[in-house]
Amino acid sequence: MPYPTDRERDRPWVIRTYAGHSSAEKTNELYRRNLAKGQTGLSVAFDLPTQTGYDPDDELAKGEVGKVGVPVSHIGDMRTLFEGIPVAEANTSMTINAPAMWLLALYVAVAEEQAEQSGLDYAEVRAKLAGTTQNDIVKEYLSRGTYVFPPGPSLRLITDMVAWSVGEIPKWNPINICSYHLQEAGATPTQELAYALSTAIAVLDSVRDSGQVPPEKFGDVVGRISFFVNAGIRFVEEMCKLRALGRLWDEITLERYGVENPKQRRLRYGVQVNSLGLTEAQPENNVQRIVLEMLAVTLSKDARARAVQLPAWNEALGLPRPWDQQWALRMQQVLAYETDLLEYEDIFDGSRVVEAKVTELVEGARAEIDRVQEMGGAVAAVESGYMKGELVNSLAARRRRLESGDEVVVGVNKFDTTEPSPLQAEGADAIFTVDPATERSAVEAIREWRAARDQDAVDEALRALRDAAKTEQNLMQVSIDCAKAGVTTGEWSGALREVFGEFRAPTGVAGASMSGEGATEISEVRERVRATGDELGQRLRMLVGKPGLDGHSNGAEQVAVRARDVGFEVVYQGIRLTPSQIVAAAVQEGVHAVGLSVLSGSHLEVVPAVVRGLRDAGAGEVPVVVGGIIPPEDEKRLREGGVAAVFTPKNFRLTGMMDEIVTLIRQSQGLD
Repeated sequence: MPYPTDRERDRPWVIRTYAGHSSAEKTNELYRRNLAKGQTGLSVAFDLPTQTGYDPDDELAKGEVGKVGVPVSHIGDMRTLFEGIPVAEANTSMTINAPAMWLLALYVAVAEEQAEQSGLDYAEVRAKLAGTTQNDIVKEYLSRGTYVFPPGPSLRLITDMVAWSVGEIPKWNPINICSYHLQEAGATPTQELAYALSTAIAVLDSVRDSGQVPPEKFGDVVGRISFFVNAGIRFVEEMCKLRALGRLWDEITLERYGVENPKQRRLRYGVQVNSLGLTEAQPENNVQRIVLEMLAVTLSKDARARAVQLPAWNEALGLPRPWDQQWALRMQQVLAYETDLLEYEDIFDGSRVVEAKVTELVEGARAEIDRVQEMGGAVAAVESGYMKGELVNSLAARRRRLESGDEVVVGVNKFDTTEPSPLQAEGADAIFTVDPATERSAVEAIREWRAARDQDAVDEALRALRDAAKTEQNLMQVSIDCAKAGVTTGEWSGALREVFGEFRAPTGVAGASMSGEGATEISEVRERVRATGDELGQRLRMLVGKPGLDGHSNGAEQVAVRARDVGFEVVYQGIRLTPSQIVAAAVQEGVHAVGLSVLSGSHLEVVPAVVRGLRDAGAGEVPVVVGGIIPPEDEKRLREGGVAAVFTPKNFRLTGMMDEIVTLIRQSQGLD
């Protein structure tokens, strides 16, 4: 959004809701409704197969199609997604990372089609395209897990996108340096600042060193770099964090890159407030959490977000309904249009308290940035496991504070008595569920798409993509050519997998440990684990698994750390495993319990597959426990299907969870 002069009332930020589900058709209907309600930008949520470069009929996509976003498998889906929405007039944010180049290629190809249909000059339409591709792959190795390729080739894709976008679609933000998920993975404000800025340095260094952008145009590159941040409940500290980010960004872009134009150095960021901080217990409390967190990124004019999207109050329960998203939209609109927030200069200028906190954050972040740079930069710090280990340790420390009560979460570990909620009354249908037929329809549709296209054109486009990937050629235009030829998401990613290979990021579990708080309780459970192992004549072993494409591994990692702390031998192979791979590992390792973590809503598909696989392999006595965002009716179905226990976000005491698992093992082994 354009910045006003100081004397004008500040313009509202771009108002978005993060949305997408089921199919391109249904998501298009949702977008049109939201725009009619006054939303001023679109934020596209893609499903996990799309985010990780798979087509709906791939084995790994089973149970994941259309669950946490919209499946976009080819140009036909992108065409449908924006049917009746002129992309040259839209402001579109796309939360996409490993295949970001591919989704941008599809978007650009659709823009070209719309220009042709409307009789417009395509060059003019390209010049108007405004929006953002998230495209921060570094944080995927640390938190969300939707990476595909190794860090080096991934950075090459980002570099090509940035260089191409600055010249061809100058209003587009080709990357959001994304600290959002770092906070959810445990980052302190200092770590969030340091690791996000280290990523920005890695990207800018790569673009500069690629030689694709003339030195005199490098300010334009810096001017299109944007950030996507998290706003947690400590909203004063969060506001100071954003002021610190602005100060550090100005310093880095001036001193490291020599950008003289202050407008190009301006911090440009969008925000979603903390989704993983929302609670399953007393979820109505999430409404005030969301509003308070929104204040963190809007109160300070000098560090005000230029785009805001809010989660819905019930996201810890499942997918929000259209009404829930409307409620989140109205929260923004009341703040922007009814209050006097936008009428004043920065209300924190001159505050010694704010200045002291900002200075503390700046100095701490500088020191951590220097530490990362000494290691060789953000990519090296990912490959070594340093960043991941630091985040796992930080999150473990936070969990200890929650369990001890030193950190209060209302309705969870304090003030937990409650009245029945009318928002969740019987028959209220408090969450949205995706029709199981959605996946079957998507599988049929992708096969029909492949059968109807010109296969020779597809083969030639993919050959050109593979050949270009083996050189230093910019891959953006050959990706657009693939989009126009009818190539699918899985085929584009598959071609690059052949050239670049795949990658499994360090889990960060090995270096994390328990200490201090809760030591007595842990020692009691550790004694039970030891005694049970002695009775069985072997050390107790537990497999922690992440079936399917859900890459949010924070919970699984913390469970693995706590299981090891109480004496289990832990088998944890990271994310993105098929049920058959989990079963094979469980049988090979001779584990005594299997713990599955699923946050994407695919639990009714992937969990029964593991239970059946264990039975077929002769290991049906091994108790299977499940953790994740699982509605009560689904919990009942899982238990009826043979799952021994179900843990949801309200079960935050991990040591007690370990104690329950020991009991299940003893029962399964005939010891109790």
